[in-house]
Amino acid sequence: MQLLNVLKDIEYKLIAGDIEKEITSVEFDSRKAGSGSLFVCVAGFTVDGHSFASKAAEQGASAIVIDNLRKEYPDEVFKQISDGFGTAVIGIDNTHRLLSDLCANFYDHPEKKLSIYGITGTKGKTTTAFMLREILEQSGKKAGLIGTVCNIIAGTKTHAAHTTPESKDLYEMMSSLSDAGEDSLVMEVSSQGLKLDRVRGIRYRTAAFTNLYEDHIAPNEHPDMEDYLSCKLRIFDDCDIGILNADCAAAKEVTGYCDGKVRLITYGIEENADFKAKNLRPERRGHVTGTVFELDSEYYKGDIFVALPGRFNVYNALCAICSAYVENIDVEAVKKALSGISVPGRMQPVENSLGVNILVDYAHNAAALESVLNTLKEYTEGRIITVFGCGGNRSRTRRFEMGEVSGNLSDITVITSDNPRNEEPDAIISDIVTGISKTSGNYSIEPDRSSAIRLAVNMAVKGDTVLIAGKGHEDYQIFADRTIHFDDCEQASAAVKEREGKN
Repeated sequence: MQLLNVLKDIEYKLIAGDIEKEITSVEFDSRKAGSGSLFVCVAGFTVDGHSFASKAAEQGASAIVIDNLRKEYPDEVFKQISDGFGTAVIGIDNTHRLLSDLCANFYDHPEKKLSIYGITGTKGKTTTAFMLREILEQSGKKAGLIGTVCNIIAGTKTHAAHTTPESKDLYEMMSSLSDAGEDSLVMEVSSQGLKLDRVRGIRYRTAAFTNLYEDHIAPNEHPDMEDYLSCKLRIFDDCDIGILNADCAAAKEVTGYCDGKVRLITYGIEENADFKAKNLRPERRGHVTGTVFELDSEYYKGDIFVALPGRFNVYNALCAICSAYVENIDVEAVKKALSGISVPGRMQPVENSLGVNILVDYAHNAAALESVLNTLKEYTEGRIITVFGCGGNRSRTRRFEMGEVSGNLSDITVITSDNPRNEEPDAIISDIVTGISKTSGNYSIEPDRSSAIRLAVNMAVKGDTVLIAGKGHEDYQIFADRTIHFDDCEQASAAVKEREGKN
């Protein structure tokens, strides 16, 4: 594409070189810049892309975009680069913000060719996104997914570096979806994605707000809860219809923000809502532990089974159902999707013929572990056996707290390793023991995570629940000197097969 077309509708000035350039890619990472690239200098939290402009030019970049608002690096620096490599140098105001505009132009606006469904909130984004994508697929649509666990683009799963990718990566994925003939995209939209303009230019068919809890308050994230909420509210600035959890703590603020701006559809269990779940009750179907609830709405009145346990997963299901209603999707497609839903590392069941409920979940702090264990108590006839460890180079307080929670709520805890990183696994385990020792809970120690999972599976009897917590969807384990492939679900399945073969 011609550089002039990449710059369409963007105010710019030519600092040096020839504007008549052919552009083969748009990059903000100098390591990816090559022949014909347009390298965009973006100042991040720790590094300034302007310092890599010369490297990008040396690697063959046709043009460099610099920020007119930068505080360092005078124009002369870039004129010298242009003289040395024949690179065009363009100046625009706020390269970070306008990176998405450059990418939208380069990829021929794929965001306009897709129905895009955005989901924000502190918790529930991942599960809701998987639910909605499954509903869309069951209704005959072809849908991609972008989120925390993975990205699914044209049927191919890839690792997700961020919940919401940088705008360049996001537009590239949307372009791939459109080129593959897919028509829909479900995406988790993080507060950082909204704050840093990664999703600039995207209009959502539906924009959902699941809940708000105290989280992500840090120097490089949000200074306070007010900033955290205000960033999340931006999802409603460009959407057709908003969807809101009427029971969430921020419901009043969201409603006020959307008043006169966008139509809101509400869902909930406690408060009055357009979509209300009543009469929640646990139910087990085969090896799947789930929840039945009665939906009361103009869309459908009747029972719905969701193949995930817990009240919080009813909220997630309600949120996905609201988008299905907006798209006039047949409720039978919704029921089929939810009755078979499985989300990697989120209360993910492991099939077995032992009569044991084996679940893998990402719960990696005390609050999450407490929530999961309290939920499982409602679904468990026998004992709860919990396997978990804690990550190295992370808060020691988390270890004490998680040990105490598991000791109080589990019948048996198998303490093991998570990602020890640069710490000694035994030292981390010792901290967990300090916490669990405050309780009367029974526990065993097995530092090898594979052996710990096998131990828990082998001690379980019919009616028990085995919870393998902490790593969820992760498929690796990080040690001081190496990173290995490690998947809790794979390990649990292998332990099940081994035991079933002996029975």
